[in-house]
Amino acid sequence: MDKFRMMFQFLQSNQESFMNGICGIMALAAAQLYSAFEFTCPCLPEYNYAYGVGILVVPPVWFFMLGFVLNNNVSMLAEEWRRPMGKRGKDPTVLRYMFCSISQRSLIAPIVWISVTLMDGKSFLCAYSLDVDARRFTNVTFDFENANMTQEDVRRMLAKIPCKDIYDGGHMVAREAVTRYLRCVSQAFGWLFLLLITTAAFLIRAIRPCFTQAAFLKTKYWSHYIDIERKMFDETCTEHAKSFAKVCIQQYFESISGEMRSLHGHRPHHDGGGDESDDEDRRVSDEDKLLGIRAQDDMNRVLWNWHTCKPPLSLRRDGPDGDASHEHVGNGGAHYVQMKEMAEYYSTV
Repeated sequence: MDKFRMMFQFLQSNQESFMNGICGIMALAAAQLYSAFEFTCPCLPEYNYAYGVGILVVPPVWFFMLGFVLNNNVSMLAEEWRRPMGKRGKDPTVLRYMFCSISQRSLIAPIVWISVTLMDGKSFLCAYSLDVDARRFTNVTFDFENANMTQEDVRRMLAKIPCKDIYDGGHMVAREAVTRYLRCVSQAFGWLFLLLITTAAFLIRAIRPCFTQAAFLKTKYWSHYIDIERKMFDETCTEHAKSFAKVCIQQYFESISGEMRSLHGHRPHHDGGGDESDDEDRRVSDEDKLLGIRAQDDMNRVLWNWHTCKPPLSLRRDGPDGDASHEHVGNGGAHYVQMKEMAEYYSTV
């Protein structure tokens, strides 16, 4: 149990590595799911195209949405986008960076599915077998000119090409030739798709540093800050709730104990004061963790204020006496004032 807890804490502290691992697992799951998937073309002119294109499009959309569902930053992005302005502004570039980061990770599994599907060629064969020119693959012993076949009969025959068991037009159209042709076209599209995706990824990684790298670093920094701030706030709320519950339960039992003592008219004797001092120390530590918030209404007000009016990202420097210290004469004072102005300038989120 301790090992699982340590692993969970490690994954929580390394959110980016954790999401990369999740995306890799989803990509492997997409390839494994396709290999285990039983492809069954309906072999009917009315349904072949819908089924083949649906297999090529619907699962990638599902994997893309699943990538958003499994990413913990989606709720953080929505919360940051919908929160009131308050004392802290919202930078659209930070929200755009977070959305692009989530989308890039969510696109890995759909890209794998589309690539595997095109390389295999079954869905492409099912979808486009009706569009093949039957005269190009006619057997030498069959003449379409003298055959009494309507256009609907030809379409019904071509629709059965993906289904080897029920295909009955071998004397008219060579099924193997049509299958090889469509699979070659599908694999060509698959390699072209991979080439385009790889080229786009290379251009994004290579061209992005050529532009405003400072703005990109600022955006990346504040996106990480929002993530860490939310985690720290959740941890602080959890710790406060734990201390609040502990102190409340202790006070409840102390009041019950006092009533029982007054009812029975005696007080229990303690042999030593070591346990009492330890209990007092633990109580003081729990009291410190409450941070002065000791009522339900006060806590509700704190949570509401955090949502509606987050504190500005301009930290003050407290002196030994608790007041803001002011630097006076000298290079140190000028340097501090300058650094403070720079911090306030770059902290607009």
